[in-house]
Amino acid sequence: MSEFKQYAPVSDEQLGFFIDSSRCSGCKACQVACKDKNNLEVGRRFRRIYEIQGGGFAPNGQGAFENNVFAYTLTISCNHCNDPICVKNCPTTAMHKRPGDGIVRVDTSKCVGCGYCSWSCPYGAPQMNTETGQMSKCDFCVDLLAEGKNPICVDTCPLNAIKFGKIKDLRAKYGHLSQVQGLPDFTITHPNLVIKPHTGAIKKGGNQA
Repeated sequence: MSEFKQYAPVSDEQLGFFIDSSRCSGCKACQVACKDKNNLEVGRRFRRIYEIQGGGFAPNGQGAFENNVFAYTLTISCNHCNDPICVKNCPTTAMHKRPGDGIVRVDTSKCVGCGYCSWSCPYGAPQMNTETGQMSKCDFCVDLLAEGKNPICVDTCPLNAIKFGKIKDLRAKYGHLSQVQGLPDFTITHPNLVIKPHTGAIKKGGNQA
């Protein structure tokens, strides 16, 4: 069983991520930096790059075809949701949302590795640590935050496509979009996530957090 380290909240309001998908090149620097920082073995990734594509050609009724093809990359980690289903379904209260900054963490002094959180999360955030037999996930780099530093993914992105801060400030500056093609319905957990979409990524309806 790994040691669970407590850190004081760094904010009195919910933190969240802003992802500028229009900038993301899919280089995976954020994913690799996160794996290195957390010493993750092959297959376990707290931040993931999704390559999303779809659409096609459809008749437009005028003897021609309309092109609605889309393809883009999107970086996603735990969204530290307002209504985290992983917390709801954890039988030991190991998965919890800490007061103040709202970061969702795993208390390894309580986790029994049942996997209910992983099965519940629509974003695939909780993942099994096979070495300890317990769950693990993005914790917003709480150790770095405690030192006044940024999450490793934020500082690593070469195109400045990842930002973090109080979610109310991010939404005031960048809008409320958290639903794009390829992501689950935001109403399941109400993620603390704002996305500037790549061309073709906007999902019709239900876009607000």
